[in-house]
Amino acid sequence: MISANPKGPNPLRDWHLDLADVRTIGTDLQRPECILAEPDGTLWSADARGGVMKIMADGTQELITQKVDNHFDLDAGQADSLLYGTLPNGLAFAANGDILISNFGTDLLEVMTRAGETRTLYDSIDGQPMGKVNFVLRDSKNRIWITVSTKINPWSAAVRNDIDDGYIALVDDKGIRIVADGLAFTNEIRLDANEEWMYIAETCGKQVSRMRVLDDGSLTDYEIYGPSDLGKGLIDGLAFDAFGNIWLTMIFADRLVAITPDGDALTLFEDGDAEATENFEREFASGDTVSFETLA
Repeated sequence: MISANPKGPNPLRDWHLDLADVRTIGTDLQRPECILAEPDGTLWSADARGGVMKIMADGTQELITQKVDNHFDLDAGQADSLLYGTLPNGLAFAANGDILISNFGTDLLEVMTRAGETRTLYDSIDGQPMGKVNFVLRDSKNRIWITVSTKINPWSAAVRNDIDDGYIALVDDKGIRIVADGLAFTNEIRLDANEEWMYIAETCGKQVSRMRVLDDGSLTDYEIYGPSDLGKGLIDGLAFDAFGNIWLTMIFADRLVAITPDGDALTLFEDGDAEATENFEREFASGDTVSFETLA
């Protein structure tokens, strides 16, 4: 396991989130799947209308919709489905401040200026469609890492416990290539502080895994990090804190979980609908595809 940097006891031990301490930022957001923050307090949130919502530190906000090249002609309000049409998902800052977008609806890796001009970076790998592009991450070497959850379309048909066609791709000076595959609905990924390990949210595996990052960007030494089953819900997002804990969001159960550097899973918050969660768990455990009605 990784070592925590600060000295002293882990502050998450015996700690739970109190809903009374939570405040909200932003209004009228549509599926804010990923959020980027800048030092001045500005937030950039993915928006299902085809772009990002810019939220300034003073609370004012602006919806910036994509002005797209010859692939798609998008406008605010076009996306009225989680299965079809544009669906910006993961975001990352490019080196020049533009915004990289993994578009879960159009199966593209895009780059958008802060004024909305958008172009496609990649739409295929090895001559084949990329699949459901979920997340994008840029590292200190200016390499771009991409997760693809599944090649199945619609993606909802892949929400089951026996499909592992997800993968991770890398973009560097050699172009784009797959560096890890056989993953169970690959979702968010994070590098540790030294960029020695890649941590992977395997949504339909109900687990976090990790792989060692070699100098050439290859990933190896796959292993489960923490419990092999994180319990109710499916893991979606993950992020490190300064102590080396990795925080996890568990969708379909409204849980917030953390895995400590020792590999222990801590439940920090739980606020789901118990009946709806049990319905989901029952369908998912059956081995069949979870109905879209249950997912929605």
